[in-house]
Amino acid sequence: MKRYYVIFTGRVQGVGFRWFAEMLADKHNYTGWIRNMYNGNVEMEIQGSNLNIHSFICDLQKAARYASISDYSAKEVPALPHEFEFEVRG
Repeated sequence: MKRYYVIFTGRVQGVGFRWFAEMLADKHNYTGWIRNMYNGNVEMEIQGSNLNIHSFICDLQKAARYASISDYSAKEVPALPHEFEFEVRG
C-alpha cells in the first residue's frame, strides 16, 4: 500500500479539477482526499495498493481538460489502514 501527498500548481481551481480527481480515484479504488489551498494550488493525499502516482497524474491531466497542471510535487507518506473512500474537501 502506497500513499502520497501531492501539491498541484497551475490552473487547478475553478475548473473541476478536484471532481475529476475524485472520479479517477474512485475508478481505480484509491482512497484519500483533495482540497483547494488559499494560494491557488490544490493539495491531495492519495492511497492505493497498485498506485503509480506519475501515471495517475498523467491520467488526471488528460481527464480534466480545462485544468492545466504546470507543476506538482509528490512525496510518499505513511499509509492509513482504515480509510475507505476518496473525498473532495473544501
